[in-house]
Amino acid sequence: MRYHHLEKAVFRERKNRFVAEVEKDGRPLLVHVPNTGRCRELFVAGAEVYIDRSANGARKYPYSLVIVRKGDQLVHIDSAGANRLVEEGLRDGIIPGLEDVDSVEREKTFGRSRFDFRFQKGEQTCYMEVKGVTLEENGVAMFPDAPTERGARHLRELVKAKEEGFGAYVLFAVQMKGVDSFMPHKERDPRFRESLRAAYEGGVTVIVCDTVVTPEDIHLDREIPMIL
Repeated sequence: MRYHHLEKAVFRERKNRFVAEVEKDGRPLLVHVPNTGRCRELFVAGAEVYIDRSANGARKYPYSLVIVRKGDQLVHIDSAGANRLVEEGLRDGIIPGLEDVDSVEREKTFGRSRFDFRFQKGEQTCYMEVKGVTLEENGVAMFPDAPTERGARHLRELVKAKEEGFGAYVLFAVQMKGVDSFMPHKERDPRFRESLRAAYEGGVTVIVCDTVVTPEDIHLDREIPMIL
């Protein structure tokens, strides 16, 4: 996956959930933040960031903040970009266990939820929800970084889909390299952790993949183990 025009900048401060101030070419610049998570360990004054200039000249904030450097690693923070990564992975056949899917569709409703993808795997219709992961501590990626009732509801709906004979998947796209494992963040949202455990035990397939992130290209890479 590639962005239109990535440019390097320096992070200054987050103004609110959707807007941050960066410094570009020695001048302050307000940019859109395409991630409503806390990201406190990433949004540190002085951090190197990469911003993408939109082709839409009518936007209030022409740039979006899409990559943040954390130590030696680049972290992709674009929540919508995580779905683009997975869509490319599904269509290119690089996601473990899903190398031969077709009829990939986005934003399809099942029950009370709108899942990120619906696709065919052989004779079976499958639903998938994608969760972008940007939080890492000591080599362990964690989700969520803030409570998410919506995320827990998606997992419950995936269990229902499985019970009705559909394929049901949740894919955690860890938007960085340098992680050894993944686990639900029980301190931030214990209910999500229990919902994930219930979904796993109910037959929902859980896939966790890390991501190669460079200013030139971003793509899903290898599967990493999950600790429940």
